[in-house]
Amino acid sequence: MSATYTPKEIARHNHEKDLWIVYKDGVYDITKFYNEHPGGEEVLLNLAGKDATTCFDEIGHTTEAIQLRETYKIGTMVASSPEETLSSTAVQDTTINDDNWEYEPPKYESSGYLPVFAAAAIVVYAYLFYYFWYS
Repeated sequence: MSATYTPKEIARHNHEKDLWIVYKDGVYDITKFYNEHPGGEEVLLNLAGKDATTCFDEIGHTTEAIQLRETYKIGTMVASSPEETLSSTAVQDTTINDDNWEYEPPKYESSGYLPVFAAAAIVVYAYLFYYFWYS
């Protein structure tokens, strides 16, 4: 017999260390898959504790992804009243608004070796230039 969970119980599992989603009334504990998701961790974190049916279906997952999803199934969602459901409007909006975005430059970690390497290359070049030009 499969375990059953209420929307309130599911909604409590909404962070990276305890992440559940609902797909067509199936409840999935994807905590261990969170870091491996090819679409990025943020997508799953935004769906944590919510109904992910629309988002999952719109993306168009492969047969392998669907089979993998089923390995994380832990039960089904049941509502004790018609009002008690997970809102599908809580699903992250996957559309991109081209009118309202800001450019974020890439974040690079600076290495202290680049100036040293450049200085060494200049010294070597100067030595070779002097050696071949004035010899």
